[in-house]
Amino acid sequence: MLSQILLAEFEHETNSTRKLLEAIPEKDLAYKPSPVSWTMGELAQHIATIYYWYVGTLTQAEYDLTADTLERGAPSDIKATLALFEKNVELARKALEGLKDEDLQQPWSMKAGGKVVLGPMPRGIVVRSFLFNHIYHHRGEMIVYLRATGNKVPGLYGPTYEQSKDMPA
Repeated sequence: MLSQILLAEFEHETNSTRKLLEAIPEKDLAYKPSPVSWTMGELAQHIATIYYWYVGTLTQAEYDLTADTLERGAPSDIKATLALFEKNVELARKALEGLKDEDLQQPWSMKAGGKVVLGPMPRGIVVRSFLFNHIYHHRGEMIVYLRATGNKVPGLYGPTYEQSKDMPA
């Protein structure tokens, strides 16, 4: 039951993420709000990459990020990032479709070069925090980037501020 709820949330939120990534103009991919921030292109690519991590998270008891290689393309190419996103969404969807409720109780850890950097904790907590909430956090950042560069923000949970100004009272 819970695994089906997670899959439904995934489908709903993936559509919102797609709308947000599609709103990123190529002309602003090099924008970064501070010297220590990612560029808009790097942030978009990171969002697309998180969907790739679903497979390792949902199918392995220990997931080593450094042992996993993923061709990402240049962060300055929004079309490549959108293609990466769509490819990774399909992989994530298949992994979620294979998830059973009892899998959510199994312990899971993330490693980097053999060193544990997250966990161990129940996989269900990891799905919510490391996968779902992680994407939502970065979508919020992307909204700030879009607004800071004067771009329109698509409505993810109803009309945005900009859209509501155009609506009749």
